[in-house]
Amino acid sequence: MPASKTSVRNSNISPTLLESSNGDDVGHQEGLRVAKAYDVERTHSSDYILRSGFAGGLAGCAAKSIIAPLDRVKILFQTSSPEFAKYSGTRMGVWRAAHQIYSQDGVLGLFQGHSATLLRIFPYAAIKFVVYEQIRSVLISRPEQETNVRRVLSGSLAGVSSVFCTYPLELIRVRLAYETRKDQRASFVHICKQIVNEGRPAPSSTSGERWIRNWRGLQNFYRGFSPTVLGMLPYAGVSFWTHDTIHDIFRSQLLAPYAVADGSASSDRHVPLTVWAQLTAGGLAGMVSQTASYPLEVVRRRMQVGGTLKEKKFPGIWSTARVIWLEHGFRGFFVGLTIGYIKVIPMASCSFFVYERMKILLGI
Repeated sequence: MPASKTSVRNSNISPTLLESSNGDDVGHQEGLRVAKAYDVERTHSSDYILRSGFAGGLAGCAAKSIIAPLDRVKILFQTSSPEFAKYSGTRMGVWRAAHQIYSQDGVLGLFQGHSATLLRIFPYAAIKFVVYEQIRSVLISRPEQETNVRRVLSGSLAGVSSVFCTYPLELIRVRLAYETRKDQRASFVHICKQIVNEGRPAPSSTSGERWIRNWRGLQNFYRGFSPTVLGMLPYAGVSFWTHDTIHDIFRSQLLAPYAVADGSASSDRHVPLTVWAQLTAGGLAGMVSQTASYPLEVVRRRMQVGGTLKEKKFPGIWSTARVIWLEHGFRGFFVGLTIGYIKVIPMASCSFFVYERMKILLGI
């Protein structure tokens, strides 16, 4: 079946609209443009936005749930937790750290902070996938606009938008995961109060100083936001770009019989990949994007837990990076990267797989 007809079938466009694509290249290209225009219009509908947001939120929750224990260990390594620093960099460090957490707190200890994770990840993933679909439909509204730069830009803007909306919940999650004291378990509310009061000036009777005090408390919820944005630009951009590029490779004439559900070599993205191909595309996307953004992630984690350290320091990006460099050298920026790979490959595979399959189930 010609690619244009496949696109018609999956986009619910009448075949008569693309009849001219039979037997002629010009007609074929015109057919693709018509199909693309229909997809753009459909993508901007409120129904599509709600359904894609729901699919993205579920995908994010599923992905985060399967790697929650590894995520907690990674945060403890990245933030140089004194109790777990001895395990960092050792061959079995990840499993020993996880075993210690399990011995002290049981299974629930491995999922400490996960409720805050789910509270954050559903809107985060929903916003990320919705914004990506919307921006992509604007920047790539015609087949000839399908370029690497536009793909990366679409992913980067989607990632930054989702982070801005959900960053306070991410900060709270990190604080909950960083907490290891048995005698004083911090609650969600306690962590919020702690963050609000860190580094704030003493209470004052003047309205101007009260405003500054309140503003400082709000700013605390965005501590580490700058490196997060800088890290998200390559992470989300490279992630979506890699995923889409692998999709193109799997849809080529050579691999399509094994990687595409109906076995046809077509650029039509409505036809899903097979299970192994979709999981592979997502896993590679996660691995490449993790490598590109990991140093900034380490800087961000150190900034986020600044208020919990004895010195109560709140350094900026460059001063934090300098401390990491002086303490551990170049390798310090990649502490926990092995855990990152172990975590991000199944997470990205699961996220993209669930999202793509949920789109089919929801009829989008």
